[in-house]
Amino acid sequence: MEDNIDVEAGENPFQPYLDALWKELEHQDPIFIIGIIFSLAVVVISFVLFKYFLSSKTVQSAVLLVGLCDSGKTLLFSRLLSGKFKKTQTSITDNSAPYKAKNEKGSSWTLIDVPGHDSLRPQYVEKFKSAARAIVFVVDSAIFQKEVRDVAEFLYFLLTDSAVSRNVPSLIVACNKQDITMAKSAKLIQQQLEKEMNTLRVTRSAALGTQDGSAGSSVHLGKKGKDFEFSQLPMKVEFLECSARGSKGENGQADIGSLEKSLANL
Repeated sequence: MEDNIDVEAGENPFQPYLDALWKELEHQDPIFIIGIIFSLAVVVISFVLFKYFLSSKTVQSAVLLVGLCDSGKTLLFSRLLSGKFKKTQTSITDNSAPYKAKNEKGSSWTLIDVPGHDSLRPQYVEKFKSAARAIVFVVDSAIFQKEVRDVAEFLYFLLTDSAVSRNVPSLIVACNKQDITMAKSAKLIQQQLEKEMNTLRVTRSAALGTQDGSAGSSVHLGKKGKDFEFSQLPMKVEFLECSARGSKGENGQADIGSLEKSLANL
């Protein structure tokens, strides 16, 4: 009696249904059965590929504030988030916080202040570049003439990066410190940078050609055979003027309306 109970308990409750299905399939055309199996295989493979695509796709939800040391990135970071003036010092690590754009959609990005020291920049750019929806390159307009070479080299480094070139984040060149009398205009800064980066492109390409016989080991900047212009880049580029400090200093409002408008249009 106990043996019979054990046998019954061990039976598969789905066995009758499987037997009925098998008998039904025995009477079907083999081509029909192969068609069903093929369709199921297509569905399974499509699902797996779709899931892989979603898991591998990087969400570009960050706005990076980059630039040389003392260009005003951290104060700009504070002004964008709270509107308040904040005394800052050279950053040795990144700062990040949610930023809500001033638009009807209520778009929200992660605003990231990237350290400007030349020994720290590469590692932080590497860390955040794939998530960048936009890169805000902050320039000190007051001393731009002295820093034009360094600014151009950093921009060249960013724009020839394969991940940046592939993801094409918007590039906003924020010509900061416009409250200072000697500040250069956004138009002049753009013109000077185009000339300097054209020179850099020639020298870097020549150096690559000397090393491995080809200049194709990195992303080519702009159009071959033509002087470099920002309009040749695959991403949207905008030069604008701003002042994180503002014309009235610590107690006044920042002049960052044009930057906020650009961020609202991302």
